[in-house]
Amino acid sequence: MSQKRTDYISWDRYFMGVALLSAMRSKDPNTQVGACIVNQKNRIVGIGYNGLPIGCSDDEFPWDVNDSFLESKYPYVVHSEPNAILNANASVEACVIYVTLFPCHECVKLIIQSGIKEIVYLSDKYNNTESDMAAKRMLEAADIKYRKIQPFRVEIKDGL
Repeated sequence: MSQKRTDYISWDRYFMGVALLSAMRSKDPNTQVGACIVNQKNRIVGIGYNGLPIGCSDDEFPWDVNDSFLESKYPYVVHSEPNAILNANASVEACVIYVTLFPCHECVKLIIQSGIKEIVYLSDKYNNTESDMAAKRMLEAADIKYRKIQPFRVEIKDGL
């Protein structure tokens, strides 16, 4: 009798893998972020990545990071978290959001308002910035859990 495989990936790695794959859809030359929202039955209910709003051409708006606000990407790009919330095909109440980069304070407001109860993230490269401190302060006040998972590699073997 065959034994079951023991080298399968965890749910955390599986859903973070979906978030990483979603990030690859981003056309941002500097930062690609993906998000995956999962309900209590481990079913994906929403995915998103950072990009321009529907109807705004990727070729007509700037992707720069510079001092001129209107000539930078910042007023135009929708982050992965709100995209995942807006793209959800079911309620996100009590869900977990997997995101490749810890959410900014603006995204945290939307996460809290949407009813998501946990954030799992891969990178925290803006740790201790004012945006990060505000985000974490709101999460703690709203009793939203957040945790970082360790970076990982997935090996694709022949025959899969």
